[in-house]
Amino acid sequence: MTSMTVEPAESVVSRQIVVGVDTHKYAHVAVALDHLGARIAAQHVAANREGYAQLEAWAASLAGNGRVTAYGVEGTGSYGVGLASFLRRTGHRVIEVNRGDRRSRRSNGKSDTLDAEAAARAVLGGQAVAVPKSADGTAEMIRQIKIARDTARKAKTSAIVTLKALVVTAPADLREQLAGLSDKALIDRCASLRPGAVTSPTASAKHSLRTLAKRFQALQSEIREHDTILDDLTHAHSPTLRDGIGIGADTAAEVLIVFGDNPERVHSEAAFAKLCGASPVPASSGMTNRHRLSRAGHREANAALYRAVIVRMRFHQPTIDYVARRTVEGLSKRDIIRCLKRYLAREIYQAVMTDHRARQRLADHASVKRPRFDAASF
Repeated sequence: MTSMTVEPAESVVSRQIVVGVDTHKYAHVAVALDHLGARIAAQHVAANREGYAQLEAWAASLAGNGRVTAYGVEGTGSYGVGLASFLRRTGHRVIEVNRGDRRSRRSNGKSDTLDAEAAARAVLGGQAVAVPKSADGTAEMIRQIKIARDTARKAKTSAIVTLKALVVTAPADLREQLAGLSDKALIDRCASLRPGAVTSPTASAKHSLRTLAKRFQALQSEIREHDTILDDLTHAHSPTLRDGIGIGADTAAEVLIVFGDNPERVHSEAAFAKLCGASPVPASSGMTNRHRLSRAGHREANAALYRAVIVRMRFHQPTIDYVARRTVEGLSKRDIIRCLKRYLAREIYQAVMTDHRARQRLADHASVKRPRFDAASF
């Protein structure tokens, strides 16, 4: 696509620049700032590999003999994932930038160029420091399978809820045959119905119930297939994590999705706890000194921690003893669960990082070239 230069670049021998990128489905808009915050130029490129290369070459030409210190990219998990991956592979520092402040947008207006400039200024000013996920390994595979599984589970729930509602309004003779059955028996009975020609309300009800029941069965089979894949992937990717009490394939998958394929971007166990919404938030005022539960963070990961904690509270003796001791000390069940989620976040972080370091050692060992046999040396 054509270049859109807002301010012509000066002939500079060497300069340090930061590039902000506002990403879209078919095109990206970039704005370059120098190290003092002065706007240099803007560029409009296609959202494909040719456009990514064009953007990199444009930024390098603006830097001259200097360098591009960082790229601030919006939407690194959606429209910007391809650009972020390309820039990272070519050795550039990529920073994930959140959407701009709405109050600022109302005051100063909104355009793609302004959004790209805001992204660059967020990086230059230090407001944006997060390293995006690399999305090029097993964690990305887990994320994709998990999406398919979760949507299938929602559709399965919707199918049986709709089926039961249809039974309530079915003709009396059919409703009486299906009333009082367990979920499994109801699905099996409805799946075996033979509606014949749809010439009456009873036949149409049988047809609908049979369709919903078969949909439920198909989705159930699909979910089992997804669960098998997730179990294999999580065991292979993080065996230490899977060895934890109460951490099954679903919980491990949710946690590994949060870490991504470059878990070193989560710099500490405290940062991981905050990312999961499991760290306490100060709620003090005046003479009081207290904390409250965090409502921020990755809610699916927080729910995964909660499920694992509930399992441990029932079947893990050290956790059972901890709950009893803290209850005697006067803590509510809600506060005890908050503490346990914080402890579990620390344990998970250590397990994931242990497996990550082990993979790095194996990769480093494999990359070392073995000495070649030289007959002339003997």
